[in-house]
Amino acid sequence: MTPSRDISRLIEIMAALRTPVTGCPWDLEQDFATIAPYTIEEAYEVADAITRGDLDDLREELGDLLLQVVYHARMAEEQNAFAFGDVVEAITRKLIRRHPHVFADKDGNIAPAGVKSAWERIKAEEKAERVARRPTEETTHKSLLSSVKAGQPALTRAMELQRKASTVGFDWNDPRAVLAKIREEADEIEAALDRKDVDELAEETGDLLFALVNLARHVGADPETALRGTNAKFERRFAYIERALAARGCSLEDATLEEMDALWNEAKGEKSGAAAPIPAQSTR
Repeated sequence: MTPSRDISRLIEIMAALRTPVTGCPWDLEQDFATIAPYTIEEAYEVADAITRGDLDDLREELGDLLLQVVYHARMAEEQNAFAFGDVVEAITRKLIRRHPHVFADKDGNIAPAGVKSAWERIKAEEKAERVARRPTEETTHKSLLSSVKAGQPALTRAMELQRKASTVGFDWNDPRAVLAKIREEADEIEAALDRKDVDELAEETGDLLFALVNLARHVGADPETALRGTNAKFERRFAYIERALAARGCSLEDATLEEMDALWNEAKGEKSGAAAPIPAQSTR
């Protein structure tokens, strides 16, 4: 098997990886649910490369994202649902349908002023067609929350779900009430820890995250932006620990938790940061 610029080679490689007995054991164990987090991660990697203006990295990350599409298509083909070619056909049909001003014949061209209205009309038609294809029980109830897009990052979607519910008064009136809810969710996590129930712990952790997003909304903070800032702060302070240990001729592996904890507190005193989270392993 050799590299190629042809998409068919990538499809062949994925098929080989998913072939029972001779394929890759890890790849064979995966399903749509286990691969989905990698798909989201690769999309973020693409966005990060664009933000940094690194086109070489962008080429690599786009390849990783394309692999995710091929992976999902292969698993669907194994279930006789659809194949990669069907994915390509679906998006090309959609693009042609949504751009009649580009792909229509000479008598079907649209003036520039009509492009946006045509786009919105066609998208509405496509949405109606998708709804019509769904089982009846999925379409009998039109929820207030139905307009919140499902494909958003979880933090962003949680914020939008809460905002939508708040429009009919289903909301907290005071950020301190949200804070009380956060404490309640933390207590429920502690109880789940005592029961050693893994599924319950996952569910309660999700409830806590949802409550934290609610607090962010009430205090006017974007949770995604806030978390990105905290991530950067954690990286900066951890780097301080690494530099300080290196200056002592000591590695992270050789350092004790107490030593790293003390250096973390020193990093907190630096002008470059404030109020970062304490490492989870801390005895504090």
